[in-house]
Amino acid sequence: MSKYEEVILNPPRLVVKGTPRQIKIDLVSCMCDNKYRWICNKNDNGDWKINTLRFAYSNFGIKQHQKDDIEWIMDEGKWNQVWRMINSGTSKVFNITYR
Repeated sequence: MSKYEEVILNPPRLVVKGTPRQIKIDLVSCMCDNKYRWICNKNDNGDWKINTLRFAYSNFGIKQHQKDDIEWIMDEGKWNQVWRMINSGTSKVFNITYR
């Protein structure tokens, strides 16, 4: 069974406690189980900014939500909504780490 299928059948429980300053979001793609990492940092104003590293945001197929829309929901601390927004694309979140 592929990692993507595992995540679909048994979604991980993703919990963010406290007020982190950095979050690493690990994603797995429906295409050949490719794995990606997003790094999200707070800027000097305390707002979240998503960095998809060397990949364009459009590669993740999240057509319903722009990157800044997800950042604004992150600013509000509505993490379950953030995961749903990201998972609406062609990749699924399978792990997060934060500090």
